[in-house]
Amino acid sequence: MREIGIVMRIAQVAPLYESVPPKYYGGTERVVSYLAEELIRQGHEVTLFASGDSVTRARLVAACQRSLRLDKHCIDQMAYQILMLERVFQRAAEFDIVHFHVDYLHFPLSRRQPITHVTTLHGRLDIPDLVPLYREFRDMPVISISNEQREPLPWANWQATVYHGVPTSLYQFRSEPGSYLAFLGRISPEKRVDRAIKIAKQAQIPLKIAAKVDPVDKDYFENAVKPLLRHPLVEFVGEIGDGEKDEFLGNAYALLLPIDWPEPFGLVMIEAMACGTPVIARRRGAVPEVMEEGHTGFIVRNLEEAVEAVRRVPELNRKRCREFFEKRFTATRMAHDYLRVYERLIRRRKEHKALEECA
Repeated sequence: MREIGIVMRIAQVAPLYESVPPKYYGGTERVVSYLAEELIRQGHEVTLFASGDSVTRARLVAACQRSLRLDKHCIDQMAYQILMLERVFQRAAEFDIVHFHVDYLHFPLSRRQPITHVTTLHGRLDIPDLVPLYREFRDMPVISISNEQREPLPWANWQATVYHGVPTSLYQFRSEPGSYLAFLGRISPEKRVDRAIKIAKQAQIPLKIAAKVDPVDKDYFENAVKPLLRHPLVEFVGEIGDGEKDEFLGNAYALLLPIDWPEPFGLVMIEAMACGTPVIARRRGAVPEVMEEGHTGFIVRNLEEAVEAVRRVPELNRKRCREFFEKRFTATRMAHDYLRVYERLIRRRKEHKALEECA
């Protein structure tokens, strides 16, 4: 089904760490998948540069056989990232626009090639080491996934803020609340699963934890988190994939997001809302942009407010959560936002080229 008259030839360049979409945890690659499939649904020609185990209707160009996180034989992950970039630029002339999702890795090449391109920055930008790099490459057109994400680099070449979107059919709305609190994501100090456990214990409601443990966080899990899992109210489910998330989130009483870092977006919040499940989140990063306070959940500042928010969940309307998701966070809306940016950048490049030819 085509929704526009002009067909674009679009390249999507994904990280190789996870497949597109990921088999388990993975935010960036999941969003790239939703975007690519929606652009195809709208009639555009999409080429996806990603790992070979990706599943897509796009034309797939693989730089490695499988996602690097799941490839136990891969020693040098950067080798495949460089190989992918080489293949992108070998074929760059085939596309109207190249959309990168690999942070700044391609900047030196993009600066020196006559291509129309844009980069969505998916991670945190409050790291001091990034400042000199983005100052050097402040001509690179970039897109934020929340307005809050931009704050550390307000002078960057921002083209737009495009909130993530999820296909409307991916999650089933459930009108009745479940009997447990849910924590979904990864085990790391900044995600504060320990705080989620404290909230559940004080509220006297069971907590189910579906999360992955990266190698870098293994010691933290073993020493700081694992002892907390022995409580009778706490159940550690482990890492889950898309096939299990609908039931896990949809059957929850509420989602806990007691983060301790500047969250750039928080995809799990809109996944929960798509199920009708309200969110209780700490006021950090993009949380106030994604949630509707008092309607899709509660934004809290500390443990006491979080426990009180759990008690107030019956005040919320699960249908309102789903309606808010459908209004603001669908894959269709996300694709439309990106297409507007693509069109503007393509038009700007054509105008620039015309001026050069006239000079």
